[in-house]
Amino acid sequence: MKALEIYEEALPPNHPDLAAFYNNIGLVYDKMGEHSKALEFHDKAHKIYETTLPPDHLRLATTYDNIGTIYDNIGELSQTHRFHEKALTSHQKVLISDHPDLTGLTEKTEKKNFE
Repeated sequence: MKALEIYEEALPPNHPDLAAFYNNIGLVYDKMGEHSKALEFHDKAHKIYETTLPPDHLRLATTYDNIGTIYDNIGELSQTHRFHEKALTSHQKVLISDHPDLTGLTEKTEKKNFE
């Protein structure tokens, strides 16, 4: 992936923009059904965000949601619930109560509670 090489050469290894790029690559791998590769890239993004952003930042929360979705896709429901709960908790701290992202995460966590 030439674009990835350029990003990795141009940015410091803990740059949030690099994490965003990793997150996007993870989304593509997940859509392609390559869940282990998707988790690998989301984990890279998570590690960068965790060290460079406040714990309730939306980018970090989005990464939790993405990781939870991958675990859902591979049937690991306890991990799915864990990461969606983390995303929901982070979102609740910064979004208004009727924000669509918050509503969607609430539905995901409630769905998992009933399975």
